[in-house]
Amino acid sequence: MGRSAAFFDLDKTVIAKSSALAFGRPFYRDGLITRRDAVKAAYAHLAFKLGGADEAGMAKTRDYLAELCRGWRADQVQQIVAETLNELIKPYVYAEAATLIAEHQAAGRDVVLVSASGDEFVRPIGEQLGVSDVIATRMRVVDGTYTGEIDFYAAGPAKVDGVRELAKERGYDLAECYAYSDSISDAPLLEEVGHPTAVNPDRGLRKLAVEHDWPILEFRHPVPLSMRVRKQLKERPAVPVAAAAAVGVGLAIGIAWYGHKRRAARKLDA
Repeated sequence: MGRSAAFFDLDKTVIAKSSALAFGRPFYRDGLITRRDAVKAAYAHLAFKLGGADEAGMAKTRDYLAELCRGWRADQVQQIVAETLNELIKPYVYAEAATLIAEHQAAGRDVVLVSASGDEFVRPIGEQLGVSDVIATRMRVVDGTYTGEIDFYAAGPAKVDGVRELAKERGYDLAECYAYSDSISDAPLLEEVGHPTAVNPDRGLRKLAVEHDWPILEFRHPVPLSMRVRKQLKERPAVPVAAAAAVGVGLAIGIAWYGHKRRAARKLDA
């Protein structure tokens, strides 16, 4: 057997919102997009999610978002993401997903985030999760400026291309690999690995998962991903991956209990 990996979709699988749309407000505030652009981008994202694996719909979304970025300065985008990441993303990480990622890492598997969102958004989120491997959409940048062209659009079947390329490079045995996603658009990715799992699945993916007898997980506890939580997750002994979702629920309850105790103690001190 070759090395193994776990591939995680990002939006609604690891975090409880769209990673790209989360930055709409700071992009609007800094003049990169207009209010109309923000509404159209949200609609394009919704159409993509509802349209599933339809290639025409994905191509339309891809082309619109590429044109939207034309002329942006790459350093300005990076600065906005760095300044607003903690506020917009970290409070929305699913505790169950963070635990599951830690369990795979403890079991010796590489963890890879695979997302249609731009590499500019996905990679910093991965760093917060202790994940360095990312397969994401790559926009073309020339002389520090986005050209409006896309070098790689990590959606639908293209995700599989990226996964296969990485597997060939790393020597992964895809039959021994895991994949997690919430969307029917990721059906090709889930079908590519030996251990697919539907997470918070949309209607189409839930139907497919039932037909193929794939595991279905429900993640319901977004929490702040503090340095302390990450440290605790990494130091915990490995448990079977099948039990990771239950551990994640326990982690979320523990965090809530700790917060309650802290508030009670402050009231007594007062």
